[in-house]
Amino acid sequence: MSDVEIRSATTADLAGMAAIYNDAVARTVATFDVEPRPDDHYADRLASTRRGDHVLVAVDAEHRVVGYAFSGTYRPRTAYDGTREVSVYLAEHARGRGLGRRLYDELLARVDADGIHTCVAVIAQPNPASEALHRALGFEHVGTLREVGHKFGHWVDTAFWQRLRPEPT
Repeated sequence: MSDVEIRSATTADLAGMAAIYNDAVARTVATFDVEPRPDDHYADRLASTRRGDHVLVAVDAEHRVVGYAFSGTYRPRTAYDGTREVSVYLAEHARGRGLGRRLYDELLARVDADGIHTCVAVIAQPNPASEALHRALGFEHVGTLREVGHKFGHWVDTAFWQRLRPEPT
């Protein structure tokens, strides 16, 4: 998807981001939300000025949001300030074209530049495509929580993946 621009999200992008997220709510276990979220669902993330917090969007030639990635608080305690949870969501038609990789490459570059030590990703199982993406970006599987989510009539495991900031070369 070479005709796609990756940039910092703005409030004008919130509705497009919510549309992608709400599709995931309705059709996948990528999120354990079961009810659609309002258009301003990511407004707090967008407003964050904390070092290491970023929200990026991928927009097509018609300026439509076709994907987004974000980094944010892992846990709300000071000792976790050097850790961010990261995630990426793509519109269905934008999957499988390298866009998730492009979003994550930019997100991780920004997180690394902020001096964040650890990034954590939580991947509902099974999801071999997401696992392959995270592995390619230097994440490693560090554990699985069995049957922690219940959606679409069955229990779902989540796998934890972790990436330590690469040492400067």
